[in-house]
This record gives sequence, structure tokens and C-alpha cells, in this order.
Amino acid sequence: MRIVAKTDKGKVRESNQDAYAVGEFPDEVAWAVVCDGMGGVAGGNIASSLAVKVISDKINASYRENMRPASIKNMLDSAVVAANIEVYDMAYSKAELQGMGTTVVCVVVKDDCAYIAHAGDSRVYVYDGEKLTQVTTDHSVVQNLIDQGKITKEEAEHHPNKNLITRALGVEKNIDIDFDEVYLADNETLIICTDGLSNYVSDDEMINEVSDGRYYAFADRLVKRANDNGGGDNVTVVAIAK
Repeated sequence: MRIVAKTDKGKVRESNQDAYAVGEFPDEVAWAVVCDGMGGVAGGNIASSLAVKVISDKINASYRENMRPASIKNMLDSAVVAANIEVYDMAYSKAELQGMGTTVVCVVVKDDCAYIAHAGDSRVYVYDGEKLTQVTTDHSVVQNLIDQGKITKEEAEHHPNKNLITRALGVEKNIDIDFDEVYLADNETLIICTDGLSNYVSDDEMINEVSDGRYYAFADRLVKRANDNGGGDNVTVVAIAK
């Protein structure tokens, strides 16, 4: 398992409200968590950093060799729920932090499967050497409009409410988490990112940046492409290559 990651504040924002952590366990298991904070400069930074710390600490404390799929899912669920409580409690303990929250994607890759928990519009893709497939479904206003048939995917790219999300960690006492399990074959790559990448880099451009298979350059290249295309948001990319 090979992991590369990079985060950058982009060309417009004054600070980076994204946060991430990655790691590996001895039995060829990789994990990652990516968060994109919201709620003002201070609030966004605090929410994403706290969520990443709580989730990564929980994963490192709870993971055991030979964990079954159901146990991995329970571990991710417990980690995200714990992070939600921590962020929510901190937000309501200080007036200046009220309303802060963060998107979350956390992934464990074990054997031939990626186990994914997420809330918000940060994404997971799989690149198989030819095509790029989005695994997660955004929790956003425009995604709801797409699902209802009111706008097309192409129209969503320029919609005025493009950045409004419908689900986030830390905003309410309870969090609704989506889970996905996806098969990951040898030579396939899992790409985890915030919307600073997906909003500024098209699928075709992403494919162009990773098509040569040089996984160690994937994160750097994708972040650079987002910045070359305007860099209007913080951008974080984690790539896990099998």
C-alpha cells in the first residue's frame, strides 16, 4: 500500500481550513481522514483539525489485525460520532465558534476493499488506470437538485448554491453518516479530496494528471492543477495506491 498526500490553502483564501491525517498498520492496511472546515476562519480551522485528531486517535486506538468488515465499519462509525460530539460541544462552549463544522471522509483500505464513511461534499474517487469513478455522493443542495431531476450535472457546476452542503460534522448533536464499500484491485488508486479539487479540476483533467501511474506525484500534481485553474479554495488530496 502506498500513500501520498498534500494540502494547500490555494491562491485566494488567507488560511487553510482543510485538515488530514494518514497512516498504515503492519498488516498492509492503510487509513486516511480528510476534513474541510466551515464557520469562519477560526471556526473552520478548529473544526477540521479537531475532527481529524479525534478520528485518527480512535482509529489508531481501536484497530486490530484481522478485523472483520463489520468491525471496521463500527470503528469508523464510532470515530466519526465521537468527533461530532467533540466539535459540537466546542462550538457551543464559545460564542465565536457557534455554527462551525466540517465535512469528513474517513477510509480504511484492507485487503481488496476500501471502507468509507463520509458526510458533506468532500469526495472519494477510484482511478483504475483508464477511468475515474466517483464513489461518494455529495450531501449538498445541488446534488439534491440533480437527484430530483431539476438540474443536470453540468448545470450544477455553475450553480450559485454550489458550495452549500446539507450535512456536516459538528453542526448538530447527532450526525447521519453514509457508508460505502468499494473493491480496490491491484494497480487501482483511491483519491480522497476536498471540494477545492473537485470544484476546480474536471474528471478529464484529473485523469490526465494521474494517467502515467506515477502515484508518488499524484497529490502534488492534482493540487497544482487546482491552483493553476484558479485556486479559489483550500485543496487537499490523499492518494492510496494498491
